[in-house]
Amino acid sequence: MIRLDRVAKRYPDGTAAVEDLSLDVAAGDLVTLVGPSGCGKTTTMKMVNRLIEPTSGRIFVDGEDITRRDPVKLRRGIGYVIQSGGLLPHRTVLDNTVTVPTLLRWDRAKARARGRDLLDLVGLAPDTYGDRYPHQLSGGQRQRVGVARALAADPPVLLMDEPFGAVDPVVRERLQTEFLRLQGELKKTVLLVTHDIDEAVRMGDRIAVFAPGGRVAQYDTPLAVLGTPADDYVADFVGTDRGLKRLAVTPITRDDLELPPVVRLDDPLPQAAERLRAAGSRWAVVLDADGDLHGWIDDREPIGGTGTVRDRARRMDAWVPFGSSLKAAFGVMLQYDAGWVAVLDGDRFLGVLTPGRLHEALRRSVGAEEAGIDPERVVLETIDTIGD
Repeated sequence: MIRLDRVAKRYPDGTAAVEDLSLDVAAGDLVTLVGPSGCGKTTTMKMVNRLIEPTSGRIFVDGEDITRRDPVKLRRGIGYVIQSGGLLPHRTVLDNTVTVPTLLRWDRAKARARGRDLLDLVGLAPDTYGDRYPHQLSGGQRQRVGVARALAADPPVLLMDEPFGAVDPVVRERLQTEFLRLQGELKKTVLLVTHDIDEAVRMGDRIAVFAPGGRVAQYDTPLAVLGTPADDYVADFVGTDRGLKRLAVTPITRDDLELPPVVRLDDPLPQAAERLRAAGSRWAVVLDADGDLHGWIDDREPIGGTGTVRDRARRMDAWVPFGSSLKAAFGVMLQYDAGWVAVLDGDRFLGVLTPGRLHEALRRSVGAEEAGIDPERVVLETIDTIGD
């Protein structure tokens, strides 16, 4: 969808902002451009909609050389999101949202209907927020309006310049989550500029790590950038804690799960006690008749006598949805001081992730990346004893 072919930007004083840059972005991918200040990532993004003209090289969008297009018409066909939304203060939220359709002379009713739909899509009820002005919104709400405005004319390409950088960390994480949800539905082709490697890893299908002088030191998946940095510069930039960062982009799979003893809500307590003894375990997961997770039971107090598991079952708080990242599971373990985390597909129990299995999953992910094979084919070596 986007192709940069040996693009450079040099200024009259000899400064090279971007040097001999070639980059291909597939349709529907979200690519993050990350690097220190002054390395050319924002310049690269702005050359795609000709806010900055390249000195040399060619840029293609959907197969068309953009240098042959009228720059104003080009920009109206590309969504653009900046810090703080960049809203017009004298226009209402709804009017801000339909800025581009208005410039494209859409029918007023059609444009406003589109704007209302988009405000609803980004979580701002149009009946509540549509007639407000930007100063009446929070920073996070203004950023949502900025995203809605960029999507109003349904552009195939979206450019985002530090879109979540002007809000506090809590709001930032919520906006990232919301945008990833939108991207999952809309599948736009996105270039997102950030200086934050954690944001780049979380958001990007691929990451372009920029180095000083406007060159790309590595362009690859988050797993590859974290697992096998291309050089010392990339390794230093992503940090010595890249193993922990990798947790955020490694999903839980069925192979990572253990299957502990399971009892049912209506099982008699003596039967549950016997099941724990037979399994050599001090605890069991409690499921209802449909196989959905209810809680857990342990033998800290002797299990026996009359009654059913329902009378002794404890609430299960430490759980994550299937497909969550290892980082999410690790966070839940810490939050609840849990020795394991239940993994659910909807309400249905699939198994538990233990600290040991989490570590193995991370090692398999790293090993698979290095060997270029599927994670389930990785054979892990273990050390059973430590010699003198």
